[in-house]
Amino acid sequence: MTRAADPAAAGRPAAAPVTVVGVDAAGAPPHPSALAALAGARLAVGAARHLACAALPDDCATVTLGPLAPALDRLAAAVAAGLPAVVLASGDPGLFGIVRRLRVEGLPVRVLPAVSSVAAAFARAGLPWDGAAVVSAHGRDLRPALNAVRALPAVAVLTAPGAGAAELGAGLVGWRRRLVVAEHLGTPAERVVETTPERAAATAWADPHVLLCLATDPDEVGAVRADNQPAAAPAGGWALPEAGYAHRDSMITKAEVRALAVARLRPRLGRLVWDVGAGSGSVGIECALLGAAVIAVERDPDAVDLVRRNAAAYRVDVRVVAGAAPVALAGLPDPDAAFVGGGGLDVLAAVAARRPARVVATLAALDRVAPALGLLREHGYRAEGVQLSAARLADLPGGSVRLAATNPVLVLTGDRP
Repeated sequence: MTRAADPAAAGRPAAAPVTVVGVDAAGAPPHPSALAALAGARLAVGAARHLACAALPDDCATVTLGPLAPALDRLAAAVAAGLPAVVLASGDPGLFGIVRRLRVEGLPVRVLPAVSSVAAAFARAGLPWDGAAVVSAHGRDLRPALNAVRALPAVAVLTAPGAGAAELGAGLVGWRRRLVVAEHLGTPAERVVETTPERAAATAWADPHVLLCLATDPDEVGAVRADNQPAAAPAGGWALPEAGYAHRDSMITKAEVRALAVARLRPRLGRLVWDVGAGSGSVGIECALLGAAVIAVERDPDAVDLVRRNAAAYRVDVRVVAGAAPVALAGLPDPDAAFVGGGGLDVLAAVAARRPARVVATLAALDRVAPALGLLREHGYRAEGVQLSAARLADLPGGSVRLAATNPVLVLTGDRP
């Protein structure tokens, strides 16, 4: 709830802002402006470790952060009384920090940032990070952060107890990643360790720590998109022509069908998409281009190689599982959305049983539609379908054109209420 301004305060001088002081994650001493703010504070709010090292006056009241609401009430009261108040926070408090919440509460804010834990961690690792994404697993569902590190070549994760390097490492087994864990940055207990997902999952890490998740190829870590958007929509677009992929005997989801399938799957950063019966991998690759983590399942060894080649051509990291569904689906992490481009009703049933929010399936045979719709509905999905029939322009001698029909395809979509 936003704290409304007091109407009786109209015409008074503006209230003194709450000064948010960043505690340097690289270990540098506080800026002179921060020292002055601390020296004049009548109320200080922060974690116990930050309050313990702050040079506060003897008459300064302190609030150790636990539940945030009592601290916000004390800050609001200090502002109303005209008392200088400071909030101590790690690094840059505007990066997944308390500045956002203070602004939501309507409190006036002055920010004195320091080096963030993310900047310090990349610096300690000696790596550039202008192409990296930053996500948080602190106080929120772990899965979006986990799927971000599965999808992108360089990601910094702000962690929390129970949502740190061990848990993320366990979820990354099967992906080609190397991890850098930075513990207690800027303190005498600082430790920076490079490890693997498997070893991270088996290790007890000290809190607080920052996790850097990096591609195993160092050239990918430093790669920067030309448009400075590490997880935005692909600059080259999607629903790409079939000629943009290596495929065999036209065994590829046509661009018109792919456009609808990808739209129905709703891929984005933080989500995991299965591409079952991947063929050339075009659907999964385009989901990966839109920021999703992707697992492609394919039983044909030649097609498995095609998926890997196509993914490498578009510089996306698609995890490829070689094997026949539904057996090959066992042990895979649950998807947020799944595309079923091959296999029978047993494959569709196995996918639906994992309860992704969305299932998209393509069928060529009309007699499979009713059983497939019934199966999805039995698993609790709202199911609908459409037939796509495209006719492409083709040149004729003499400069004329004709319509060349593509094979009609039935696209079924299941949404979980």
